[in-house]
Amino acid sequence: MTTHISADLSQAIRAHAEQTLETIGSLYRQLHQHPELPFQEHQTSAHLADALEAVARDTPGMEVTRGVGGTGVVALIRNGEGPTVMLRGDMDALPIKEDTGVEFASTDTADTDGGSVPLMHACGHDLHSSCIVGAATVMAAMRDQWQGTLMLICQPAEEIFGGAKAMLEDGLYRRFARPDIVLGQHNMPALAGNVGHIAGRAMAAASNLAITIHGAGGHGSMPAHTIDPVVIAAHVVTRLQTIVSREVPPEETAVVTVGRLHAGTQANIIPHHAELDINIRSFDNDLHRQLIEAIERIVRAECDAGRCPCPPDIRVINDTIALYNDTGLVERLRRAHGEHFGQDALYDMHRLNGSEDFPLFGDAKAGGFGGDDIPCAYWFIGATPAERWAATPGITVADKMRHLEMPHSPHYFPGNPVTLRTGIEALVSGAVACLD
Repeated sequence: MTTHISADLSQAIRAHAEQTLETIGSLYRQLHQHPELPFQEHQTSAHLADALEAVARDTPGMEVTRGVGGTGVVALIRNGEGPTVMLRGDMDALPIKEDTGVEFASTDTADTDGGSVPLMHACGHDLHSSCIVGAATVMAAMRDQWQGTLMLICQPAEEIFGGAKAMLEDGLYRRFARPDIVLGQHNMPALAGNVGHIAGRAMAAASNLAITIHGAGGHGSMPAHTIDPVVIAAHVVTRLQTIVSREVPPEETAVVTVGRLHAGTQANIIPHHAELDINIRSFDNDLHRQLIEAIERIVRAECDAGRCPCPPDIRVINDTIALYNDTGLVERLRRAHGEHFGQDALYDMHRLNGSEDFPLFGDAKAGGFGGDDIPCAYWFIGATPAERWAATPGITVADKMRHLEMPHSPHYFPGNPVTLRTGIEALVSGAVACLD
């Protein structure tokens, strides 16, 4: 059954969201000021679990579990017979120095293998997880308005495509519940208070590959006595450009980017090896596998042509599948969000070449949980204050967004109160629309 978001129900959602905004705003500022890297979200997850446990103390049928998949947090609100709906938010940060100028900007750092790095919530995951707590608070206060089980996820390590896999491998669906529907959202530099939807292929599959080409180094004055991995790497980089131009059908979209090429220490030394890091994106999982196969074929062929003493090392650092938003579910959510926020607050989101590990929660094979796939939908909440939006050139949402800071920018800040409230209410209205 699909619940209609009546005027009375919408008013109740707004009222309960308003009551929790001060508490959730304080939680958000705490998380924003002290970001943590993927799988290091120890304090972040503790703050989120504490906040959810505070809700659970006054909510019969609610339980909270820490340490799922490392630092993940799972909360269940069991409220009678009915479907199980999962709401997912992520919580990891990025190695970026914040330059937003907000009072509670991060000045934290972390030690990594490459040395100390600055930390920032430049993608708004602090906002997402705060909205999860806000949604839990509102849904707990409105238990007489819905039936079923609400499953709330604070997920680690989205930025490295590791958290969803870690939670699923830790028995997320076996230990807690297997959802009937999985819902998620992300902030974008659209108008704050607006909600964007896209059905079907919405976000790209992505893979990051690390490649080592083995040569035989020596003196730069005697190249005939060496096997130069720099020259071989240069041919690889050039040849890789033909994959998209000559192997991908024109109607498809794909990206193959060599983001890092490192070899040698000084001009008169031919090094023993060259290293490449390659990023791949596409919107079709079968095509994506073909891209990886093409890269492996080209790298090996160039190494053979260059007389490498041994085959190249090719390793997938991390990857995720394309996000496919269930068409029927998107229409249900679009209707619910339209009933709650008003049709004027909705916009059509364009397809994004960015990537997420969110779709692993719905794809039975890729997620490793077996059985049928689970319908998923992922929408977008605007994060640009009205005054800034009005002053931004462009007519369409896509036009204006080209002139605004995007996630992963040191200047990007989505945490205004309108976006926080919208994120909470979008999760609640979406969940209620999918529960009995």
